[in-house]
Amino acid sequence: MNEKNLPFSPTVVRSDRKTLALKITREGALIVQAPRRATVEEIARAIEKHRAWIEKNQISQKERAAAHPPLSAAEEAALRKRAKEILPQKLAFYAQIMGVSPTRLTITGAKTRFGSCSSKNAISFSFYLMQYPDSAVDYVVVHELAHIRHHDHSPAFWAEVEKWMPDYKERKVLLKQ
Repeated sequence: MNEKNLPFSPTVVRSDRKTLALKITREGALIVQAPRRATVEEIARAIEKHRAWIEKNQISQKERAAAHPPLSAAEEAALRKRAKEILPQKLAFYAQIMGVSPTRLTITGAKTRFGSCSSKNAISFSFYLMQYPDSAVDYVVVHELAHIRHHDHSPAFWAEVEKWMPDYKERKVLLKQ
C-alpha cells in the first residue's frame, strides 16, 4: 500500500514528531501529521481506528461551510464597518466594568479566531464576529479582556470570565452554530 491508496485520501505531512495526529481542515480535508518513521500501514490503521471521528468532523465542517458561505467584498466591507462602530464601544464598556485597560484595539479579517489578546494587552477582533448574535459578541469581548488578567485558559481565567458573565457557556455555544 502507498500513501495514495489511504482511506479518505489524506494529505500526509511527515516530520520529526514522535506521534501521529489527525486534523480536519475547515474545508473538510483530512491532514495526517506523521513521524518520518511511520509506515503507510500504521497511518492506515490510525485512520481506520478514527473513521467515525473523521466522518463526523468532515460532516460538521461541511455544514459549517454551508452555513457561512464566502462573503462578497460589499458584505465584508459592511461587516468591517459595523465592527468598527460596535466593538470599540463594547470594549470600552466591559473594560471599565472589569477594571482592565487594553492598550490597543485592532479589527482584522481573521477567519480562524474571533479575538485575541497579545502579551502587551492589545486586543484584536475579527470583523466576522459581526455575523453572530450580540450576546455572543459580548462573550468574546469579555473573554479577551479576561486575558489581560490571565494570559492563559487556566481555571482562574475561566473564573474571571464567569465573574463578569455567568452565562458565558451558553453564549459560547452560539459561536459554534
